[in-house]
Amino acid sequence: MKYNIWVHIGIVFNNGATMNIGVITRGECGLDMVETIESRTDMSVVSAALPSALPEFIEDTASFLKGIDEAVFDVDMLITYSLHPDLTPEVIKLAGKYGTRAVIVPGGYARAGTKKRLDELSRKYKIHILVDEICCTLETCENDIINEFASKLGRPKYKVTTSDGIITKVDVITGTPCGGSWFVAEKLIGVSSSEAPARASLLIQYYPCRNENIHKAAQIQIDAISEALGTPTS
Repeated sequence: MKYNIWVHIGIVFNNGATMNIGVITRGECGLDMVETIESRTDMSVVSAALPSALPEFIEDTASFLKGIDEAVFDVDMLITYSLHPDLTPEVIKLAGKYGTRAVIVPGGYARAGTKKRLDELSRKYKIHILVDEICCTLETCENDIINEFASKLGRPKYKVTTSDGIITKVDVITGTPCGGSWFVAEKLIGVSSSEAPARASLLIQYYPCRNENIHKAAQIQIDAISEALGTPTS
């Protein structure tokens, strides 16, 4: 499930300016996002790492954020894989102090903190906070900054070319943040259009997709390829 906590920000990156993205990683979580932004988009990215192992409850959040590269907060938008309900609000607070206008929090509210707390931070810092389970469901919303990002990375969109029922070309219009869309696109060449949706769902799991909700990620690929082929999903 996806939640938006927002204030309207009238910023549109239509003047050729490079969008700056900050990514806070934790263990392997977020590393694919950083690589995909660097290799598949014209956006710039700066990242900072948190320890992969964190205690269940954190009272002194400052000790875990001490020494983190503050450049990760001085960006247009922050994506935080802090994945901890005590730590994530503090990360958002720092982003707000640096003037970051939008934050994406993968992992859902169980790892983001309470909605009440995030609402308070959103209002105080005039920051749009989007809490989502997985980033490959990311679509446009009320925030121009997130919309600019989602036009490049988020819910996958493809353009599929076929000849005599066989796929000859797959263009990635919007890619998944993990980079798996390009793997799927490459591996679908030569596959029959009737088999392609099911094959795409398997391919994203082979990639591999690191998402805990792998079945949802697989269904998203089925839907995206089916839509590109103009065939309904059941």
